[in-house]
Amino acid sequence: LVRHGESNATVQQRVGGAKGCTGLSELGRRQAARLRERLAAGHEPAVDVLLASTLPRAIETAEILDRVLGLGVQTDAELEEHRPGDADGLGWAEIETRFGPYEGDRYPPRRLAPGAESVAEFRHRVGVALDRVVREHLGRCVLISCHGGVIDVAFRLAVGLGTRSSVDLWTLNTSLTELVARHPVGVQPDRWRLVRYNDAAHLSGLPAQTPHQPLP
Repeated sequence: LVRHGESNATVQQRVGGAKGCTGLSELGRRQAARLRERLAAGHEPAVDVLLASTLPRAIETAEILDRVLGLGVQTDAELEEHRPGDADGLGWAEIETRFGPYEGDRYPPRRLAPGAESVAEFRHRVGVALDRVVREHLGRCVLISCHGGVIDVAFRLAVGLGTRSSVDLWTLNTSLTELVARHPVGVQPDRWRLVRYNDAAHLSGLPAQTPHQPLP
């Protein structure tokens, strides 16, 4: 699992759903290029399948990586980040003013805005999608260019961490999270091994982030 590079939406401090996402910032492209160089060095597992969420920042990250992988990018809408409904494209500072306070992590049924997924719905969607991807690609190495929220769900499912635990995960842009499924021949996965989480060694020397440039 790879979190996309830094996005324009993050720099502009706005919600980056299907409408608000315009792809990677310049730093985001540099981050993805660093990861591409790391993959090209040949010390990572050989990738058999390259998937990406349908949001531009995830697709752009995958396309940069595919310059060395040469697999073609397959997209899957079910691997998108939390769908924000009417908050899509708005500045984060506007959300509470328009829609009131939001505590989705404490109260998973709550919604960020009208038309948005609740946290509970998001976690269910991603869990089902990841289960399907694993079943479809048993025995192969799949690289998924996706989002911090998706990786959060995968991590919690793999290690049995409750969705309302006191543990926060802060996944870095273009970091690698690696999970291995144990699956006896002819049997679906029954156990997971966490190999690594948030491995971003390839970002050494790059700025941590682009200074925020909020939209007017």
